[in-house]
Amino acid sequence: MELWPAIDLRGGKCVRLLQGDYERETVFGDDPVALIQRFVSEGAEQVHVVDLDGAKEGSPVQLKTIEDMVRSCAVPIQIGGGIRSLDTVRAYIDAGVQRLVVGSVAIEQPELFESMFKTFPEKIVLGLDARDGCVATRGWIETSHLTSVEVAQKYAQAPLAAIVYTDIAKDGMMEGPNLISLREIVMAISLPIIASGGIAREADIEAVVESGAAGCIVGRALYEGAFTIAQARKAAREC
Repeated sequence: MELWPAIDLRGGKCVRLLQGDYERETVFGDDPVALIQRFVSEGAEQVHVVDLDGAKEGSPVQLKTIEDMVRSCAVPIQIGGGIRSLDTVRAYIDAGVQRLVVGSVAIEQPELFESMFKTFPEKIVLGLDARDGCVATRGWIETSHLTSVEVAQKYAQAPLAAIVYTDIAKDGMMEGPNLISLREIVMAISLPIIASGGIAREADIEAVVESGAAGCIVGRALYEGAFTIAQARKAAREC
């Protein structure tokens, strides 16, 4: 199973939000390059990065910082936040980003989303951020009327790299993932599903593996020392 340590960027700092709330922010560091290098030194084989400012503004804000992060390490980096044009996709890929997580565009501009994954097959990841079962957009500020499963099934045959599924109510809360909803989306389509939100202990990682998900994103639990990257990878392997 793929383990994706998460680095969320806001104002050039490494932060975590509770349930996507920009007013409930914890700063964990002011050097993203040093942090990604630390994760890689501890055994990370890929890293998930989110431009929180970009997600809110609708265009990349942390591009220069992310370019520095890509240059500083030799593992695949997956970027999300504010990716709403083909030019932005090209800019990130030119910078060496491996995969791009796109959420709002898939809901609001499906034709543009289609052009993204057709132009860059296996590079685009569908980001499904759910609030009460419905997909949220624009940095989790707005909520659509579409369910995560409906959107996932719509793009089930697209040449996507994966789907990142996040339960907003669980994000950053250290209460465990929403396994019921995760299993539902895993069963609905054959694309790889990456779980995000709520993972707080090694047992949660084991539960994600058992759900059939292809990977998981881990944030606050790593920052607060609930387990190490090595321990998380060991839990996934043993399960």
